Amino acid sequence: MGGGGAEEELTAQETALYDRQIRVWGVDAQKRLSKAHVLVCGINGTTTEFCKNIVLAGVGSLSLMDDHLVTEDDLYANFLIPHDESIYGGRSRAEVCCESLKDFNPMVRVAVEKGDPSQINGELLEKFDIIVVSCASIKTKLLINDHCRKRSKHIAFYTIECKDSCGEIFVDLQNHTYAIQKVGDEPKQKELTYPSLQDAISVPWKNLPRKTTKLYFAMRVLENYELSEGRSACEASLSDLPAVLALRKDMCDKMSLSESQIPTALLERLLPAGMKQHPPVSAILGGILGQEVIKSISGKGDPIKNFFYYDATDGKGIMEDIPPSSSD
Repeated sequence: MGGGGAEEELTAQETALYDRQIRVWGVDAQKRLSKAHVLVCGINGTTTEFCKNIVLAGVGSLSLMDDHLVTEDDLYANFLIPHDESIYGGRSRAEVCCESLKDFNPMVRVAVEKGDPSQINGELLEKFDIIVVSCASIKTKLLINDHCRKRSKHIAFYTIECKDSCGEIFVDLQNHTYAIQKVGDEPKQKELTYPSLQDAISVPWKNLPRKTTKLYFAMRVLENYELSEGRSACEASLSDLPAVLALRKDMCDKMSLSESQIPTALLERLLPAGMKQHPPVSAILGGILGQEVIKSISGKGDPIKNFFYYDATDGKGIMEDIPPSSSD
């Protein structure tokens, strides 16, 4: 997918600049990457890591949407914001990060896309091949994912969240065809069909495997709490724990799931995180998302289907394939 094909040749300058990675994934993949257009909604430590990676890789264009003004809290994990208030004062996260990203690779067009992600329409999305959403409400994520799926153009959709030392990535590539090749063998084509975000979070919990990561359930509880209370994303705090535990009990009762699958200790870690992110975890998540987007654009390599979770307490990354509910 992505990039509107790879018909045009790379320039001599592009070939020289991207020589090492061309040796890894080939000229055709680099051509596709250079024609792909990416929109990132929500600028934080994790998405800036992702942005850095795809700008260095040579994506065609990158647009940043985040009108929130930079605050001191942003400096903790966002390395693209200079620690100088005379530079970031009174300016949006998107504007400041846009300037910094241009220095990483002058051959990539980086721009600010003003607006509110919750008000995005399908017409705007037509300009892009990849949409990444972070620190938005579940309502906004569902809206954007729905718009992506309704367009005649194939648009890949990702969400990424970092809370405390934990992280979640969701992927919707709709119908995705890609190639895999083992040493000495001819490339083989494979196809995957992805559920929408709505379908992926609506699966009855009792239908999921016993080994499903506890983070999947905890993230659903938190996003439902924010939705029911009319909170903005990442706005809940530890003071909300009693209400969150009550919601956990209600959801577990309805879904026939033991509350032990969503430990109180895990919720106590996630709730105080708010907008703050751990830089090492942000780097890991942003790096993984960068790899996934490149695989999606190039059509090479097995992609994540359809959730990825990381927890720094055990250093493990887990992929969960959460299918839509059966219509039977």
